[in-house]
Amino acid sequence: MFSVILLGSMAFAQVVFAQAPPPPPADKGTNNNKAPGGTAPIDSGIYIAVALVAGFGAWKLYKRAQTVKN
Repeated sequence: MFSVILLGSMAFAQVVFAQAPPPPPADKGTNNNKAPGGTAPIDSGIYIAVALVAGFGAWKLYKRAQTVKN
């Protein structure tokens, strides 16, 4: 089994090599060189995630208290 895995990984080694990264843009350092997506706010998403986690934890504690009680 080891030899099959070894030979298989050697046979497909050329397939998994990554390509070189593209060259940087010519106008590097200007206002045009920004990552895609812009400046999307994530504040409200974090608050929603924390609220959901807290609610799930409270629900789990409630269910545990109900099973201990019975």
